[in-house]
Amino acid sequence: MPMKAEDIEAMIKTAIPDAVVVIKDLAGDGDHYAATVTSAAFKGMPRVRQHQMVYDALKGNMGGVLHALALTTLVPQN
Repeated sequence: MPMKAEDIEAMIKTAIPDAVVVIKDLAGDGDHYAATVTSAAFKGMPRVRQHQMVYDALKGNMGGVLHALALTTLVPQN
């Protein structure tokens, strides 16, 4: 069963509380998403570590229930 965008967003926000999460269903099938995650927690981290934080938040669903996620991470510009 595909994963809902709302569930992906909730899991990310639980792990990264200040995150602003925007998710798009790329194929309309609930299996292929693009997510942009913006968080001050990413400040000073290499992009690889930022992505690892997001994947960790998904608790092993990546590659299983969640087939594909194109991920963009950003630090807020204040």
